[in-house]
Amino acid sequence: MISGTVAPQISVVIVNYNGRQWLESCLTALGDRGPSAPEIILVDNQSTDGSPEWVRERFRHVKVHEAGSNLGFAGGNNAGARLARGEFLAFLNNDTIAEPGWLRALHRAVSADPAAGLATSKIVYMHDPSIVDSAGDGYLRAGGAFKHFHGESAAVASDPREVFGACGAAFMIRRDLFLQLGGFDEDFFMVYEDVDLSFRARLRGYRCVYAADAVVRHAGSASLGTLSPAAVFYGQRNLEWTYLKNMPLPLLLRSLPSHVLYDTAAAFRFASAGLLGAFLRAKWAAVAGLPRVLKKRAGEQRRRRSSAAVLWRAMESGWIRQKYREKQFDFRRGATRTSSRA
Repeated sequence: MISGTVAPQISVVIVNYNGRQWLESCLTALGDRGPSAPEIILVDNQSTDGSPEWVRERFRHVKVHEAGSNLGFAGGNNAGARLARGEFLAFLNNDTIAEPGWLRALHRAVSADPAAGLATSKIVYMHDPSIVDSAGDGYLRAGGAFKHFHGESAAVASDPREVFGACGAAFMIRRDLFLQLGGFDEDFFMVYEDVDLSFRARLRGYRCVYAADAVVRHAGSASLGTLSPAAVFYGQRNLEWTYLKNMPLPLLLRSLPSHVLYDTAAAFRFASAGLLGAFLRAKWAAVAGLPRVLKKRAGEQRRRRSSAAVLWRAMESGWIRQKYREKQFDFRRGATRTSSRA
């Protein structure tokens, strides 16, 4: 057990909503307790499946915080971070199983370079660990996110490198940076909050590194479900907020034509899936929230340290190729778990 007077080096925050079926494997995989063990905080978003009571009984070293309401992924993780005492914060989905050495690998990656503010994991599928779900996030010049090596063999994602951002399912961030950024944007509730956080870190001059040896198996969409009106709504609304809040003005003007085409293609795609209504509600909600977004934008751009040229080089061109590759894999699997990002 960790002494109550000695702060741990790492705090792991897990947000849970009716995820009791996953928690045994998730918490067990984090390893034995010892003097150097991480602090583990479970934030429960008003589950009705008895998760908090079960964790308190089965995993007594885990700090359980009952939120009292559903704060979403963003608010739940922020609540956990406020309770955390570690120098580094690791965020982990409840529907994951971390491989041995996962935390050490992330810590090595993020602490090796002072400019590296975040480290993201090699996330593979629970049912088939030979296939990559995410090897870090990329960001398109057209204003959308994608997952590196999604659907490809885990063997091809074996080299560490810099990526645009971290996948929220399993990543680490310096605590002081997280506090500087104000944590996740709670207006997002869920979906794209990790992209937004990574973008804001980029604006301030921090890098994100992909730790290829930090491996996590992920079931995917345990709380949100497969492609649904809710997934489309949050994904499509928050995509716009991320783009409008963070893209520097020269890049905003440069990328706007591509962004309009990107949104148009997404509209056709969701229409073919019977979800055009959710898509249109999302875009209307994005417009309705524009005054708040513009106010946040002013603050983020004022604190920006990275040049527009550096940011542009970190983004990917060829959005049609990137998204086609992702969606072809999801179509072959008969799944749509990543499609809310469009």
